[in-house]
Amino acid sequence: MQHAFGFDIPRTLEDACDPRRLALVVYDMQVGILRQISNGPEIIANVIELLRVAREIGVRVFFTRHLSLPKELMGAFQLRMAMAWQRVDRAEDVRPGFLRDSPAFQLVPEIVPLASEAIIDKITMSAFEGTPLNIALRDCGVTAFAIAGVATEIGIEPTVRHGADLGFIPVVVRDACGAGNAEAGGRAMAALSFIGDALLTDVAEIGALLRRSRSAGASG
Repeated sequence: MQHAFGFDIPRTLEDACDPRRLALVVYDMQVGILRQISNGPEIIANVIELLRVAREIGVRVFFTRHLSLPKELMGAFQLRMAMAWQRVDRAEDVRPGFLRDSPAFQLVPEIVPLASEAIIDKITMSAFEGTPLNIALRDCGVTAFAIAGVATEIGIEPTVRHGADLGFIPVVVRDACGAGNAEAGGRAMAALSFIGDALLTDVAEIGALLRRSRSAGASG
């Protein structure tokens, strides 16, 4: 940790993994998305392990879910994006895939948020846009967030970039992030590594660092 101009400046993953100042964002682990991920069961297992450690240590946890609005409430951009993703030529042919009460919208059954954890619904790719996530993290004194879930190339990269612009330190847990398209997911992860404002880790490493941080705090 460096100290300059009255600030503590985290330089390493260990610096960022202070359980008092870190939150875990579990991104869009929904039924309708995981069934599009080729290694979905592996991602689910790794996210579950990450959650287990976060809960053991006392890290704050936020879940996100992607929400489709009814077609009658979609605007021009949402309809255009849906037409591109669904490969249809007419707005009338769009079928919202994540309506509020649909099975696809729900979190996978293996992942059950606790009463002490938040679920944030969004219609954007960045988890920070149009949601209370930024306010909630700042109000809790959070300075860094670990992120896991799906999909890397669709929503995790925009959330990481947006979070960095807001002044948070993003920690990307690579083996707990799944991609709908492996090549695009690899490019997104490579870009995050190259830019340098995020820290990249895996479930085992961040788990060990969090436990070490807790032990150091207890002994101090």
